[in-house]
Amino acid sequence: MTRQNLTIRDLPRIERPREKLIKYGASRLSNIELLAILLRTGKQGESVLAFAARFLRLISLEKITDLSFEEFRKVSGIGPAKACELLSCVELGRRIFEHKKAQISQLLSPEDVFNNLKDVRLSKKEHFVVFFLDSRNQEIKREIISVGTINASLVHPREVFEPAVKYLAVQIILAHNHPSGTLEPSEDDLAVNKRLTEAGKILGIEVLDHIIVTKDSFISFKEKGLL
Repeated sequence: MTRQNLTIRDLPRIERPREKLIKYGASRLSNIELLAILLRTGKQGESVLAFAARFLRLISLEKITDLSFEEFRKVSGIGPAKACELLSCVELGRRIFEHKKAQISQLLSPEDVFNNLKDVRLSKKEHFVVFFLDSRNQEIKREIISVGTINASLVHPREVFEPAVKYLAVQIILAHNHPSGTLEPSEDDLAVNKRLTEAGKILGIEVLDHIIVTKDSFISFKEKGLL
């Protein structure tokens, strides 16, 4: 008897889909196991795992998102309740994906960065921010690396590039605010910029730009020829 033909109760407790999900997380489950959790029960003479395996042989994952209620019902063992549950799951997943997709910002210009920093432009302390980007300039993550005094922020390359590696960023944009209102880079700004740019070259993570922002304006190191 294969594992798929075993009933859930026949399996060791840690190999049961729900228990496995709770202990290890959903990412550790196979497509069959995930679907089995949604289906909950099999049909007469067929365990839920065997049912899920048959379902995925008939209908690929890519096609599931296109199925209607009637098409789900054509699969032997899928009743009205199961069809509704599967359709609801597919639709919820689609909406979550669309919501996340809409939230992804594409940073193409210093003005885009300026608009993205509304939360720090009015701060009385200097915030050093890094935008971690993919190869299409889409923001993977934005992090405030340090919060300093009104005059300076201390930034170490490790604090910038450790998360860059973690997020698989291809390139980054540096940014910080000047509470004083001046846009002129300080000696500290130039030194930090040089250090991070050189570290990026070693790691193969390009520093695309470094933006200084104030309440109402900004400058780009790249446009000023300072990169």
